[in-house]
Amino acid sequence: MSAKLDQLIANALAENGYTYPAETQNQFRLFLELLQKWNQVFNLTAIRGAEDQVYRHLIDSLSILPYLQGQRCLDVGSGGGLPGLPLAIADPNRSWVLLDKSRKKTQFLVQVVAELGLKNVTVVCERCENFHPETGFDSIVSRAFGTINLFLASTQHLLAADGVFLAMKGTHPRDELAALPGGFSVLEVLPLKIQGLEAERHLIRIGRKEDS
Repeated sequence: MSAKLDQLIANALAENGYTYPAETQNQFRLFLELLQKWNQVFNLTAIRGAEDQVYRHLIDSLSILPYLQGQRCLDVGSGGGLPGLPLAIADPNRSWVLLDKSRKKTQFLVQVVAELGLKNVTVVCERCENFHPETGFDSIVSRAFGTINLFLASTQHLLAADGVFLAMKGTHPRDELAALPGGFSVLEVLPLKIQGLEAERHLIRIGRKEDS
């Protein structure tokens, strides 16, 4: 299984123009293997096939790497560690906090961080509203957290003064953007093209309005 998964990952990375050293690719594989193993008991993700997990989890997560800003990043509602774990593996110079209210999911995340030896990742089991770190985050990422309004309302106290929200969506969320609460502005709506994945993907970059 490892050799097959290694090949799937190598092919998907090359197809999408990503180049990573063998050690990094090995960590990608170990992460997906752990996800598959724990998923049998804890139902961390509905996506179970190896190829689907490579494209819909790994490559999908990596697609937003160019749009992160700053050194301190937060993955809200991290669940199975997506997109935070692939991004932390890909760029070990950034620090990540993976935040989720589910004890079983954070147990999985702690295990992955330990087995992969990820020094740049901290796991926190807490609701967003109850999480109050001393320092705000430069980038706050959401992949499957709910509506954009809920994302902003739950995490606005966690954003650094010049930080950015990154909401990963499927189809263009026009209705959600039309209902954007006051005090925030859409910086960019970026279509993400992932080779090997037919599904529509968008990244929404949102910041605070300067007068807020």
